[in-house]
Amino acid sequence: MRGPRMPRKTIIITGGSDGIGAAAARRLAADGHEVVIVGRNPEKTAAVAKDVGIAHHVADFADLSQVRDLAATLLESHPAIHVLANNAGGIMGHREVTVDGHEKTHQVNHLAPFVLTMELMPALEAGRATVIQTSSAAALRFAAFDIDDLHGERGYAPQTAYGNGKLANILFTEELQRRYGDRGISAVSFHPGLVATGFASETTHYMKWLYHGPLKRLFTISADEGAGQLVWLATGEPGVDFEPGRYYESYKVATKVAPELGDADLARDLWERSASLV
Repeated sequence: MRGPRMPRKTIIITGGSDGIGAAAARRLAADGHEVVIVGRNPEKTAAVAKDVGIAHHVADFADLSQVRDLAATLLESHPAIHVLANNAGGIMGHREVTVDGHEKTHQVNHLAPFVLTMELMPALEAGRATVIQTSSAAALRFAAFDIDDLHGERGYAPQTAYGNGKLANILFTEELQRRYGDRGISAVSFHPGLVATGFASETTHYMKWLYHGPLKRLFTISADEGAGQLVWLATGEPGVDFEPGRYYESYKVATKVAPELGDADLARDLWERSASLV
């Protein structure tokens, strides 16, 4: 077994029951890190955890009480967390409101990881953690971001809601770095590419055909390839291997980005509104 690139880390990966989350968990555990995965599906999450030989937890991000319970459980067993990979998310179908009263896409992709990160902050600060957001190029291609309509009440489309959620991930990264960088937190976001996983299985959008249709091999990469950047960021040294607060694509700071990126006022406003919502 290869030794870890850095001293052994405690790494939490949400969305760890499939796709790049599961692939990254396998690679990081094989390198000797303590990896804990979180998934929505109990059977799939337990199966991956058993196969890899790691701990797991189950939480549905469409229910913020489960996210808070997850955070409390993690804090009990992990007083210091070195990496939090907010990897869970997805594109939905028709507009749906969660038990918390939020549009589901916005909650699963942004509000739930926002809550989890804030609830885990004592352990993240103790571990001088890298907090990773799995975003997407959808933030550039599909977003129509309206800070006054985060729940898509004025006009909903699955791809727009998803793009807005992925843009929120990047804005959250920027503001998290501004607020907590001097406390040892290193926030970073990335686009993994079009990965052949269970992604988009619940949507009515054409992405479902792209990811699950007969031609998917022409457009998508493997989960292991997509996990490469997550592993790189999780094991990398902030300020040396990557620049905190930035959005990456293909192991480099992305150059084609949504115009909202870098808007400090917008990122601050999103943070404050998110905090008020939850």
